[in-house]
Amino acid sequence: MEQALFEAKSREDWAAYFDTLARNRVYFEIDRKKEDASPGITYTLFGHDPRVPGGRFWAVYTEGMLPAPEPHRVFDWNVLAWFAEVWTPADPPMIVVNPGSPCEAFLPSAPPHSAAWAGYFARSGGPSGRAELRTLRVGGPLHGPVAHGLACGALLFVNHGFPWNAMAYHGQGYPTERRMLREWWGVTSRQEWQVQQHALLATKGANPVWEFALGLRRAIARDFGGYVETPFWRDAAAQVLRNRPDGEATITPDGVTKTTSVTEAETEAHIKGVQHLIGRITRYEARMRADDILKENQYVSSADAWDLGRASCMARWGLGARYSDLPEAEAAVIEAGRSAGRTYKSWQDFSAGFILGRCLHFDDEEFGSWYEDMVTAHRILMAEPGSPWLNITFR
Repeated sequence: MEQALFEAKSREDWAAYFDTLARNRVYFEIDRKKEDASPGITYTLFGHDPRVPGGRFWAVYTEGMLPAPEPHRVFDWNVLAWFAEVWTPADPPMIVVNPGSPCEAFLPSAPPHSAAWAGYFARSGGPSGRAELRTLRVGGPLHGPVAHGLACGALLFVNHGFPWNAMAYHGQGYPTERRMLREWWGVTSRQEWQVQQHALLATKGANPVWEFALGLRRAIARDFGGYVETPFWRDAAAQVLRNRPDGEATITPDGVTKTTSVTEAETEAHIKGVQHLIGRITRYEARMRADDILKENQYVSSADAWDLGRASCMARWGLGARYSDLPEAEAAVIEAGRSAGRTYKSWQDFSAGFILGRCLHFDDEEFGSWYEDMVTAHRILMAEPGSPWLNITFR
């Protein structure tokens, strides 16, 4: 994007410049203290530059030119036309795009001049919102352990059209990142973010019942070799559950404990639930084979990718919401990548595990957007030349 802006500016093709700007998110700095006190109201901060009449200007940035996240400096974004719509005579007379950079441009913010650049939004339609592979060529890692960990969250980042390797993450803007964490995760503080981040990285299984079923099939395949037929898998699950020792001793972080006794009726209910889950898993896997996510007779070994992929994203979401700092977020991203490498053999294996976990959690066998969106992102990551999955070795 910034390269396109620079080239358009160099040849004085302002139509191309404004068109590029209108098709992307445009970020601006806001007052964090006021935003925290009164969410939902935009408190814009303006800058000063002697090159601008009156000295005051409104600095705006494209994604690749945003400063690294700082605790007390936060940003929001909007579409290009919005800046002209909200302008008042009390605001600065000039908007400066990417100040101090080679693609810098000065836009008069008062009408009628603002109409010349604001109108490009109506013609472009603004940011597409579609799934696409976007990469920071400068300012984002392309190789190494940080890039590998970031690539573990690429399905969600590609799905939403954000740069997959943006470690210094601003995302949807400070207010939206905070609202998203509150509404989807119940996270409203640094402490709550840390608890959620550690839980996703713990690799205790995205869901213990899922991992019991998948682990049992893994053990059967290892012991007997070859493809595990679904009826045999169902019967084995029933046998294991029925033969569990009553009051079996287990080792927990608190020491050796005994499980509570389970009645025969409860055991049969557990068996029914696990066998139903096995049916769901096999139907999702059949669909993934049809969609070329899994190869013939290949199956998902674990759904831990569902947690590890989100752990990679959670690190950046926490940074965008200022619940974490850059070193802490980077360490979490690296750990997510390392754990993925211990559990899976390839990006394709990891992707199938993530998609299965997402669908078991959300989709309820509707094969709707929870599934289809990930198929689209998977295909992009497995095919486009600039994809991290084609340029970073998984293990």
